[in-house]
Amino acid sequence: MILPSVGRGGLGFEPPPPHESPEREELFGLIERHAKALPRYTSYPTVPYWDAEFGEAEYVDALDDAGDAPDQPLSVYVHLPFCGKRCYYCGCNAIAGHRAEVVDRYIERLSWEIEGVVDRIGVGRSVSQIHWGGGTPNFLTDAQTARLFGMLESAFHIEADAEVSIEMDPRVATASQPPLLKRLGFNRISMGVQDFDHRVQVAIGRIQPESDTVSLLEWSRTAGFESVNFDLVYGLPYQTSESFARTLHRVVELAPDRIATFSYAHLPQVRRIQRAVDATGLPDNRAKLGLFLDTVEVFEEAGYQWIGFDHFATPDDELSVAARERRLLRNFMGYTTHAAPDQVAFGMSGIGCLAGRFVQNDPRIKNWEESLEAGHFPIVRGHRLSLDDQVRSYVIQHLMCNLELPDDLTSEPFGAPMAELFARDLPGLAPYVEEGFLERTATGWDVTSTGRFFLRNIASVFDAYLVDSADRPTFSSTV
Repeated sequence: MILPSVGRGGLGFEPPPPHESPEREELFGLIERHAKALPRYTSYPTVPYWDAEFGEAEYVDALDDAGDAPDQPLSVYVHLPFCGKRCYYCGCNAIAGHRAEVVDRYIERLSWEIEGVVDRIGVGRSVSQIHWGGGTPNFLTDAQTARLFGMLESAFHIEADAEVSIEMDPRVATASQPPLLKRLGFNRISMGVQDFDHRVQVAIGRIQPESDTVSLLEWSRTAGFESVNFDLVYGLPYQTSESFARTLHRVVELAPDRIATFSYAHLPQVRRIQRAVDATGLPDNRAKLGLFLDTVEVFEEAGYQWIGFDHFATPDDELSVAARERRLLRNFMGYTTHAAPDQVAFGMSGIGCLAGRFVQNDPRIKNWEESLEAGHFPIVRGHRLSLDDQVRSYVIQHLMCNLELPDDLTSEPFGAPMAELFARDLPGLAPYVEEGFLERTATGWDVTSTGRFFLRNIASVFDAYLVDSADRPTFSSTV
């Protein structure tokens, strides 16, 4: 394999900045021409179109319907919002706090929420995927972590080959955490890195010595974790092609199994914490795009396989294998091979999908707790998918994961060809075929290497909700 083992020091040299080229200039032009506000299509329809009138009664109906399919496995998401300190760039539903009693109370309310769901869908339902997100899930003490995982084990049957993952902050990680997590049943760790450059870290309020990241990586490897992911963010203040190249090459040297690269969206009017970001150093759109192009170039040259739009994995990783075989899946927890049709979510702001309904918990911890204390599910919005929604959701997600649009959907539950299902939409693909983003094949359309940068544009052709109007939601740009 091309990828090296974990290193202990720096690179020992200054990595050369990626070279400009005519091909890159052409790509810059294409992206500037096709740039528009588009959703990331984590779901379809996307959250801004969900109904605030969808509440507890509709959620109970969804749980009851899910309970009528006891043999169907589930995915489980648990939101743990606590952090020692909020990072300025953060767009997550997180809470800064150190009091153990606050976390204990939250876990107790989680137990009530889990019990209420299990009362409806049945005890011992099989689970193929679990993810703890946040916030900082490893902010919990070892005792709190063991207690919460025990609650899930009592409520569900966790399959032997289930994907069980947790997000971790290297700054608060301890040497005891990876061995404990492994003993409990976790098999994947995802750690936030963002950028190794100190000036960038200062600008975003997240000082994270490289040694913290290396220590957590080594503890995870020693504990026997089969998969470790690094999260990077591009578009942060003071990132340059030269500085970010140093981060990218250092990541290659450390050799995580997976890498997620997220675009920073500076929205201080929506996320108040971002008002503390040193916005004077933000790269312009062209420079930000260059950072992403650098990322693709460095990781592909190092032997990683590009997954979907913004993830990378080693060639033998199951994500890479699934992508090559065009059976990759994606849900609210990210790219996966273990996603179940139904996903239950616990904790403030948690998003689930049950029996053809999307549902979201209240993102305000006080409201979430008070609802549970009163014996209610803390639902604030949701959406019941029509048949049209389901067909479009399948096509969009398959495109975003597997880079193809098949002509024949008769083998899917919809039982009809694309030409019949999307007679009014398919002409919208013509400009992308002409631009070279899509290639017509004997069985459908394949996304080209250039077209990968325009997945969201192509997907929007099938978005029946995305219409030009005064109340159209604001999404981030193409890259």
